[in-house]
Amino acid sequence: MPLYKTITVNEDTKVLIWKIEESFDELSNGISLTENCRNRVDGMKSDLHRRGFMSIRHLLAEEGYTDHDLYYDENGKPHLGDDKHISITHSFIFSAIIISTNEVGIDIEKQRPKIIRIAHKFTPIEDYRNLPNDEIIMRKLTMVWGAKESLYKSFAAPGLSFLQHIYVEDFILEEMQTTAIVSFNGKVELYHVNMLEFEGFTCAYALLSKVV
Repeated sequence: MPLYKTITVNEDTKVLIWKIEESFDELSNGISLTENCRNRVDGMKSDLHRRGFMSIRHLLAEEGYTDHDLYYDENGKPHLGDDKHISITHSFIFSAIIISTNEVGIDIEKQRPKIIRIAHKFTPIEDYRNLPNDEIIMRKLTMVWGAKESLYKSFAAPGLSFLQHIYVEDFILEEMQTTAIVSFNGKVELYHVNMLEFEGFTCAYALLSKVV
């Protein structure tokens, strides 16, 4: 079972990352799905998506949960039956969850040069022109995108814009952490965001620190 990494953020918050190396059949062993989730996974055309879906259930099992403990609200946000907060992510060969007593969000992104071309859609690209080379620009943009994606998952409101409503405070690349603000429909939330890099991927996870 390739549990790739476990991060104890604090006594109430844990991140678990899975490297997806098994076949779908191997990942299905010992996993009981709800009827709805069985229908969802059966309808997936991508084998990698199906394996990612099942790997999440193994991460849940690491923390003592089953698929039956997980449900989604009308905005597609996941919840646990014991009222703990959860966020889920899957990208190519990695999946991850974050579980906490606090509001949280998580995202994993593959580092790819094309993010430079689409950066204007989620952040002011001129803020990155002073970085020394395209590789560093790509890495930092991937961190910012992952941070905003994790915040989007946490806030979970229809109409929320990455560019207009989510602000990530500038940070030194090596520090791998920052703060962020989500401001939307009269509600303002402050978050602390941590990042890590591994095998050409970036993971960002956000913890709610204050509601204004």
